[in-house]
Amino acid sequence: MRVRKNYAETLDGEQIHYRSVSGERGPAVFFHQTASSGQMYLKTFERIGGKWSCYAFDTPGFGGSFDPPVDSKPPMSQYVDWLFQALQAAGIQRAHLVGHHTGACIAAEMAARYPALAKSVTLVGPVPLTPDERVEFSRHFGAPFTPTLSGSYLLDNWEYLRALGAHGDVMLFNREMADMLRAWWGRVQSYNAVWGQDFTSFFQRLTCPILLMAAPEDVLRPYLDRACEIRPDARRLDIGGANFEPDLDPDSFAAGISAFFAEVER
Repeated sequence: MRVRKNYAETLDGEQIHYRSVSGERGPAVFFHQTASSGQMYLKTFERIGGKWSCYAFDTPGFGGSFDPPVDSKPPMSQYVDWLFQALQAAGIQRAHLVGHHTGACIAAEMAARYPALAKSVTLVGPVPLTPDERVEFSRHFGAPFTPTLSGSYLLDNWEYLRALGAHGDVMLFNREMADMLRAWWGRVQSYNAVWGQDFTSFFQRLTCPILLMAAPEDVLRPYLDRACEIRPDARRLDIGGANFEPDLDPDSFAAGISAFFAEVER
């Protein structure tokens, strides 16, 4: 399997980086969590690439994509517009959309606003939070780990990732640390967008087939039951992997989404 790297431009000429593998069916488009990058889906590519064409886009402020202005606070609608424009530039007119955490917010809103695009939506860690819950999450997720001469922020990042379960694989730990350092401010901006989004309203509007999942240790697992109650038509997949399901339970994740895609396309 050969992973290709490329750039797609927004209407304003900003560059969004993505990885892709070709396949017989699809395509499937993947959106990552904060503060990862499209690299979080490389194990998925290894398992379903060839069977499914796959694209993993780096959200603006992360990976190889452009950085929004430092003094800006892009709403989730802006991230969705940037990424939708990138999909269009890459020639993707209709696809299975897969999102993890922040990526789930992106995928749900994109599918709701552009229903002709979505064959299906897979959401890992959906966030049907109340306004008060969004405020509470913002107190724990979104404060910057500002670079310091002492280097103390490096340990802050390391321990943050440990608490989320990245220590389950030392190479995952290393990769996520690099992505966190690159996106030290993009992380702040994207979390601001997450807590400002009314995810539930977009989730309720989805008209395509839906697959939901979250590992037992995932910080968003307590809201999986709520998401299933809101959309009883959604499929549910039991999976492991803490907050890094595609990396720490890659076989279950890849097999689950591949079976779901095949069911949708029958």
